[in-house]
Amino acid sequence: MSDFLQLTGKTFLVFGVANRKSVAWFVAESLEEQGARVLYSVRSETRKQSLAAQLAGKAVFVCDVEQPGAVDRLAGEVAAAGHAALHGIVHSIAFANYSEGFKPFHETTRADFLQATGVSAFSLVEVARAFKPLLVKQASVVTIGISSLQVTPDNYGYMGPIKAALESCVRFLAKSFSADTAVRFNAVGAGPLKTSASAGIPGYLESYLYAEKLTFRKKNLETQEIANTVLFLLSERSSGVNGTTLVVDAGLGSNYFDQEIIRLAMRPVK
Repeated sequence: MSDFLQLTGKTFLVFGVANRKSVAWFVAESLEEQGARVLYSVRSETRKQSLAAQLAGKAVFVCDVEQPGAVDRLAGEVAAAGHAALHGIVHSIAFANYSEGFKPFHETTRADFLQATGVSAFSLVEVARAFKPLLVKQASVVTIGISSLQVTPDNYGYMGPIKAALESCVRFLAKSFSADTAVRFNAVGAGPLKTSASAGIPGYLESYLYAEKLTFRKKNLETQEIANTVLFLLSERSSGVNGTTLVVDAGLGSNYFDQEIIRLAMRPVK
């Protein structure tokens, strides 16, 4: 069957396009390949200019979710541009201040925690509220989470609890919107990816290579695999999925006792 996802002709707003390696970029490109219309939201005018060549001729808006009122202004600009019926939104935004390198979790500062929470989690609530009048009745909102909230990687630090807050927001938004719409909210729990954002996490390369050994297939995720899952959740083919985190990790979370990892970990130290 052609056009299985039935995204052709629909309009989607994608937050978080930073460069060609970002999850948002892969999602937007895949949506366009399916015949959808994509509206792009980038963080700053500088980012917009850096993407001018790649996004030439496309609808690009600027919205720094950290600034009060920015999301409401964006909603007004999108409506004024003639896009009063959105079929979905992709929220691929996260920020953590790792400028001082790794710190133990108990040394997290209030300023860093609140800033990261506002950008990475609460911004989803603001986006939902501001764009509710523009979402068609059966629209879908998808955000990007992490594959496991039970693990405690040292170098991810306070972003673990913040991603937990993001997933909780997904569930509460799904319930809240259900009062008068059929809009769905879901998260994709992505395993480690090779993106520019992840490169900013201290010690990420070692964690990435370790995670690869724990996948069943001994190969980490491609960003396109996350994008494919996002498209499924944006489509009405996933109409029964709501308030859920769909984990995409190539088996990473179920393979802690892999024989190869045990052998390497127990190898005598010379």
